[in-house]
Amino acid sequence: MMDKDLVLNAHNKEEFPPAHTAEHLLNQTMVRMFGCERSGNAHIERKKSKISYVLDHKPTRKEEKAIEDKMNELIAEDMPVTFEFVGRDDIPGGVSLDRLPSDASDTIRLVRIGDYDVCPCIGKHVRSTAQIGRFEMLGTNWDELSHTFRIRYKVVQ
Repeated sequence: MMDKDLVLNAHNKEEFPPAHTAEHLLNQTMVRMFGCERSGNAHIERKKSKISYVLDHKPTRKEEKAIEDKMNELIAEDMPVTFEFVGRDDIPGGVSLDRLPSDASDTIRLVRIGDYDVCPCIGKHVRSTAQIGRFEMLGTNWDELSHTFRIRYKVVQ
């Protein structure tokens, strides 16, 4: 069993754990609701976070409300946030390593949020989703040319 504080790869960010964990939930929520990829463009901060997705259509106000409602439902479920270390050859199906840096170690830390999400990540997280607080969508933008949907959010504790 490996120590959860073991450093496998250098990390140049100091995340705010509640907002960063919310990012994981939001990524999986968007994948499930819109069939898109996880965001490759996120700026996660304590006061306000921004994250973008490439979608096939501009979400309606009803869909935006459904995103916020789903996030708060997931947070309220108080799912455990756990870590596991696996070799590159033992990555579970559906988990992509495409966004890892080329010099990433052969041992990968996976972050699991209950049975809802799993992805490689070396950042800091809360111990359970209830510690995130309330998810508030501050606003959205749609870029018709690139089909990019940007969500601005904060977590309120």
